[in-house]
Amino acid sequence: MKLDVNRKLLARSDRVKSTDIHPTEPWMLVSLYNGNVHIWNYENQQLVKSFEVCDLPVRAAKFIPRKNWVVTGSDDMQIRIFNYNTLERVHQFDAHSDYLRSIAVHPTQPFVITSSDDMMVKLWDWDNKWQLKQTFEGHTHYVMQLVINPKDNNTFATASLDKTIKVWQFGSNTPNFTLEGHEKGVNCIDYYHGGDKPYLISGADDRLVKIWDYHNKTCVATLDSHAHNVSAVCFHPELPIIITGSEDSTIRIWHSNTYRLETTLNYGLERVWCITALKGSNTIAIGYDDGSVTIKLGREEPAVSMDSSGKILWAKHSEMQQANLKTLDQATLDAAQDGERLALTVKDMGACEIYPQTLQHSSNGRFVVACGDGEYIVYTAMALRNKAFGSCLEFVWSTDPSVYAVRESSTSIAVFKNFKEVNKIKPDIIMSGIDGGPLLSARSSSSLCFFDWETQSLIRRIEITAKHVYWSENGELVAIAGEDSFFILRYNAEAVANASPDDATIDGIEDSFEVIGEQNECVKTGIWVGDCFIFTTSTNRINYYVGGEIVTIAHSFRALYLLGYVHKDNRIYLCDKDHNIISYKLLLSVLEYQTAVMRRDFDLADKLLNKIPKDQRTRVAHFLEKQGFKKQALAVSVDAEHRFELALNLGELDTAYELAKQAQSDEKWKQLSQAANLKSNLLLAAECMGRARDYSGLLVLASSSGSPHLMNKLATDAHSANEDNISFFAHLLTGNIEECLNVLIENDRLPEAAFFAHTYCPSKVPLVVSQWREKASRSLAGVSQKNIGESLADPIKYENLFPGFEESTRGDSYLQQLMKIPVPASQRQQTITERNLIAEMQAAIDNGDLTFDDEGNAILNGVSEVRISNEPDVRSPARVAEEGIQKAEETDKIPYIKPVSRPTTPSASASSNSHLEHIENDHEDDEEEEEEDEDETPANQPSGAKAKPDLLPASGSRPDIVRGGRPADPIPAKSESAWSDDDDFMDPASDAASNRTGQDDINLDDLEFDEAEQD
Repeated sequence: MKLDVNRKLLARSDRVKSTDIHPTEPWMLVSLYNGNVHIWNYENQQLVKSFEVCDLPVRAAKFIPRKNWVVTGSDDMQIRIFNYNTLERVHQFDAHSDYLRSIAVHPTQPFVITSSDDMMVKLWDWDNKWQLKQTFEGHTHYVMQLVINPKDNNTFATASLDKTIKVWQFGSNTPNFTLEGHEKGVNCIDYYHGGDKPYLISGADDRLVKIWDYHNKTCVATLDSHAHNVSAVCFHPELPIIITGSEDSTIRIWHSNTYRLETTLNYGLERVWCITALKGSNTIAIGYDDGSVTIKLGREEPAVSMDSSGKILWAKHSEMQQANLKTLDQATLDAAQDGERLALTVKDMGACEIYPQTLQHSSNGRFVVACGDGEYIVYTAMALRNKAFGSCLEFVWSTDPSVYAVRESSTSIAVFKNFKEVNKIKPDIIMSGIDGGPLLSARSSSSLCFFDWETQSLIRRIEITAKHVYWSENGELVAIAGEDSFFILRYNAEAVANASPDDATIDGIEDSFEVIGEQNECVKTGIWVGDCFIFTTSTNRINYYVGGEIVTIAHSFRALYLLGYVHKDNRIYLCDKDHNIISYKLLLSVLEYQTAVMRRDFDLADKLLNKIPKDQRTRVAHFLEKQGFKKQALAVSVDAEHRFELALNLGELDTAYELAKQAQSDEKWKQLSQAANLKSNLLLAAECMGRARDYSGLLVLASSSGSPHLMNKLATDAHSANEDNISFFAHLLTGNIEECLNVLIENDRLPEAAFFAHTYCPSKVPLVVSQWREKASRSLAGVSQKNIGESLADPIKYENLFPGFEESTRGDSYLQQLMKIPVPASQRQQTITERNLIAEMQAAIDNGDLTFDDEGNAILNGVSEVRISNEPDVRSPARVAEEGIQKAEETDKIPYIKPVSRPTTPSASASSNSHLEHIENDHEDDEEEEEEDEDETPANQPSGAKAKPDLLPASGSRPDIVRGGRPADPIPAKSESAWSDDDDFMDPASDAASNRTGQDDINLDDLEFDEAEQD
């Protein structure tokens, strides 16, 4: 019998007296001789829970999952119940007058049964406050174990050191009968779980294991391989095996039908004390002297097969059962939800002579083969009549239903036709498995060989470690599944047919296969539908592969195994380990369309597209995108998110713009603005940045386009949105030093504010220093330290520490007046390193162009201010950006920008307010004049108004003051071209050459690029 043994957990501990397995969680419960209880996760090898029950051995512990309890019995003769989630002790009571040996939990009733060294068995009801309902007496020695009959929950059996086994019934104080046969005390018992045999198994100190027929009350078999006392026995609830454990430190596994010893396990943990198996699982828990082990036996994949018409056959132990999908009407299928169990009528087909590990239909569905226990039996699919049988390790069908092959050994394959052996194949590899299909394949640990069914010649040898081979229906494609990945190959039957003997090498015909792709997915089961490979993974996902793309159909919380695809139902059918049939809808039209695209049959694909429902179009669009057909994907997709991404990738900005308007997402507007910038579509980029309120992008746009109006709005909006870095920089670029200082003060960054004021506006230094000093003193209130604020010097009180402070204050006032006169973007402004502000101020005073009033405010005499309109041109990016901001606010229905509270201290806030009042009082006249100037432009000045000279800084130490109203010539730019967003912009008068030729400098809005240049 092929039996894989995989160790899941080995946990060293004190002596383990009992084990249990949780039915839904991957937990193993162990009770220890030192009085502790541990709960291990055998999947990740972690200790989940640990708690102390008492300071004496805990000989029995069981899960009660429906109550989230653990019930324990210990040598202090008490039963304790714990909540295994909170570890809270729920109840505790005296149960027996001697050590407790065993506990059993009733599967349906609120009952717990206990056995003890006091020779009694007791029944407890937890719904009635753990009331004792019945006591069973009859044994004359310790009662070592009890177990409830899984086929009749009203009866149970007990094993005792009085050398007997007794079977009891609830409600009766005397045993139904007694089984005698062991020469020494009986330590353990278990019931057979299958419905075909009324068997009990027992193990005793006479080193024997006995199997009993409790109907005939006779011993049917004795197993005598152990060298010491047998301490644990178990009929596996799923597999046809018996597991026994002994004080000789070994675990022995026997075939439950033939009683042949299959394997022996020894983990070096000394004596075995307990074995637990879980119904519905292949997991086994074993307790030893030095720890515990969890193993997984065999595979949990059910023995099940479905033919092309929808008939499903499976083996439940040795019982064969059948269900037919044709019994489901179309309305039931249409109403069925994906992943829900289908209600099918199950028909019993009788017992199989062997224990089937695999079932497999022939290609036409007429025959089905059961393989297991080293044998195979071919049945007719309709009535399960025996057609052929024999010995084998593995059985596979050819695409021809009359041809099959069996693996006789690791070096030999027998080929049969019409149930007669026709040939043998002896590959030069040590085979670990074979697969059928159009070609016969043999697998080894390092290679995969394909053979022709008729000639038995080698077609191709591939150096790969394969687990399974899946062929498509037409025999053109093949999937080779490995441990962690799978490969898709195309089979060239024409090249094989035309190959000469000289073309065949030691590795076969080189052109016979072509690698199509590789995917890093672990395939558990798989089928082909057209050119689509549907498979389940080790992470319980249901996927399909087509054209290099993997599409996830569904995620499952349990392992599912593929049965097949029924075309007329548009559904794939799967089975779980409990033989529940589940289906998922997968439209055939989608698969056919994807197959047509893969074959480059676009005419057929266009016809099939009309059959695909709209809710499946996006899935098709993703597939087209993966194949490189992005324009077609854009036309097919109905998902706005997907269409937006495709439009950006294709450069179709108009489509992306319409989708962004529908979504009204800031993120989409940002993405579109970036794409528009790459395409040099500045107007679209500007609108998108405005709609997205992309303050960083708007800062770049406002500074590059020279738009003071946009820059001022950006400074205000960013400040209200708490984007103070951008607000500060925008104010700085517009020369609004006072607002820059206020931003720093409001954010309580007084040290930076002080240094900023010292550099850019010395007149504000006393204000900031006073606030800084007050904050420092307040932060050290009650602390016996020197006040740091006392070391901060005020320029007004300590003039000797600030030489030239008064002069710099006057220069500050003079500069503020100069800043009120904007300079056109077409003129180059001097940098601070190229100017000497104090020298300029002194020259202006000497010339009578500058005076100061009694409060020290600068007054420019006879100077006209050249005003540049703050309003951006209609077609400029700045104007479009402002419109975008306005549209965003209209979409929100309320203004986006709202005042936000800032963390300012009360004193700082008061000082800031007094500072603003001081500024208003000192400069009230100047602000009124400034407001009047902002409302006027040179175009609407009265003709009789007195013109003032323009004031523009020039090189040298003297301000460039020009009388008579003519502005000074600007310093020419170093580059040959000037940039502007103003449609009415003309070259400066100094550019005489271009004016004569009529060639103006470059205007941003005049730039037009065709699509090729943009790419």
